[in-house]
Amino acid sequence: MSESKKIVLTGGGSAGHVTPNIALIPALQKEGFEIYYIGSYNGIEKRLIEDYNIPYFGIATGKLRRYFDPKNFSDPFRVLKGFGEAVKLLKKIKPDIVFSKGGFVSVPVVRAAGFLKIPYIVHESDMTPGLANKLSMSGAKKICCNFPETMTHLPADKAILTGTPIREELGMGSRDAGRKLCGFTDDKPVLMVIGGSLGAQSVNETVRYALPRLLPDFNVVHICGKEKMDNLKLTVPGYKQFEYVKNELKDIFAMADIVVSRAGANSICELLALKKPNILIPLSTKSSRGDQMLNARSFEQQGFSLVIDNDDLDEDILVETIQDLYENREKYIENMSKSNLHSATNTIVKLLSEEIQ
Repeated sequence: MSESKKIVLTGGGSAGHVTPNIALIPALQKEGFEIYYIGSYNGIEKRLIEDYNIPYFGIATGKLRRYFDPKNFSDPFRVLKGFGEAVKLLKKIKPDIVFSKGGFVSVPVVRAAGFLKIPYIVHESDMTPGLANKLSMSGAKKICCNFPETMTHLPADKAILTGTPIREELGMGSRDAGRKLCGFTDDKPVLMVIGGSLGAQSVNETVRYALPRLLPDFNVVHICGKEKMDNLKLTVPGYKQFEYVKNELKDIFAMADIVVSRAGANSICELLALKKPNILIPLSTKSSRGDQMLNARSFEQQGFSLVIDNDDLDEDILVETIQDLYENREKYIENMSKSNLHSATNTIVKLLSEEIQ
C-alpha cells in the first residue's frame, strides 16, 4: 500500500446520500487517507461538505427517473458530460479507491472509476437498491447494506451487512444542555419528534392536535422542517419547536427518552446507534418509492421500533402508541443493544483499506 492513500467520496442529491460520507471522514483521516469529494455543481452535498475542508469538485449530473419527464431527453447528455468530467478528475487525483453513497450524482463517478480500473465500493441504505446503485453494482468490489433483507437483492459474493456510518458526535450530547436549550425545567420524560423536510406535514399536524393529551405526561421537542413551525404555539409550556437543528441535535438526542420519526434509512440507523425507543411513521408510496415502509417494517420485525402507517395516522393512534412505547421502552433498548450494526464506520474503513492493500 502506498504511504499516502487517496480516496474519492461521492454521493448526493439528498442529505441521505451525503451524511454517511461525512460520518466516515474522521475515521478515514485517522487511517491516513487523503480525501476528495466529487458531487454536483451546486447540490446539497456541496454545502454539507464545505464545513470539512475537503477538496470538492463538481460535475454535470442528470437525474435518473422511472417516470416520464421532458428532462429525460436532455439528462442522459448531462450524465455523459459528467462521466467525461469524472474521468478527467480521477486521472488528476489518482485515487486508490472510490466510495459511493449513491444518488444520481454518483453514477458518472463510479462508471468513470470502472473505466479507469480504479476499485470502488458502494453503500445502499434502503431495503431495496435504488436505481443509481443498481447501475453501479456490476463493477463494485463490495456492496455494503443496512438490512438483512437487502442481502437477497445483491450479488452474494459482494454483499456485506455493515449498517450505516453514524456521525460520532451524535453520541456525545448532554441531556442537561438539551433541557436548557428547550427550557424544560421539570422532570417529565422528553418526547422528540423529527419529521424530516419531506412530507412531514401530516406528522406535524397530528402531533400538534395531540399536545393537550401529551403535555401532562411529556415535554415535547419538535423538529418540524423549514417554514413549518406553528407560531400560535411558540409559548406553549413544555413544547419547543425548531425548524432545523445542526450542532444542537446531539443534545436533543441525549435528552430524548422516546422519538417519533419518519423512516429514512439514515434517521433510523441513528436511532438504532443511539438506542432510542422509537415510533416510525414511514412516507407512503404516494410520496416515495416505498423504501421507508420497507425500512420501518424491518425495524419493527427486529424489535427496534413501533410503526404507524401514514394513512392510519390520527391523534388517538399516535397518543396510544406513544404511551405503549414509553411503558415498554426498556424492551426496545434491550433489542437495539443486541444489534451488531453499531460499528459500520470501522467495518467500512477496514473494507476500503483491505481493497487497496
